[in-house]
Amino acid sequence: MEVDELFQIGDKIIYPMHGAGVIKSIEEKEFLGEKHRYYVISMPISNMQVMVPIGKLSKLGIRPIVNHLKLEDVLRIFHHGETTQLLPWKQRYDLNMKKIKTGKIEDGAEVVRDLMRRNKEKALNSSEKRMLDNARQILISELMLIGDCTELQATDLLNNSID
Repeated sequence: MEVDELFQIGDKIIYPMHGAGVIKSIEEKEFLGEKHRYYVISMPISNMQVMVPIGKLSKLGIRPIVNHLKLEDVLRIFHHGETTQLLPWKQRYDLNMKKIKTGKIEDGAEVVRDLMRRNKEKALNSSEKRMLDNARQILISELMLIGDCTELQATDLLNNSID
């Protein structure tokens, strides 16, 4: 038995490691003889749809998008806060991956900030470059839904927030 739905059709959510999306429908599917309810999430930045079992929401870290006030606090992260420079790249990579997996917008913004700062000083290796691109896309996807704007407008907002 699954818990009642936490979200409704039309709700804007974050799916950690994938980005922001909008719940388009709630469907029931049979899998291995058992019926399960799924959210069908439209992910605008990647132009795909994802089905997520309702019973696995908390395990996956799915959360509602943040509001404008929280967004303003998060964008301040780019101007404040220290970047840890002393860690070897592998430890830095593992720490940043853990932050992205939390699904918290603050953690994702810190990863973007830290990797962008590091990239200005010294070119990132290919793994960190991919991580930066992924973290930026996740953050931009949430900015799009918070501000009800295009990907280009959200990218501009992010770029203008970075010192």
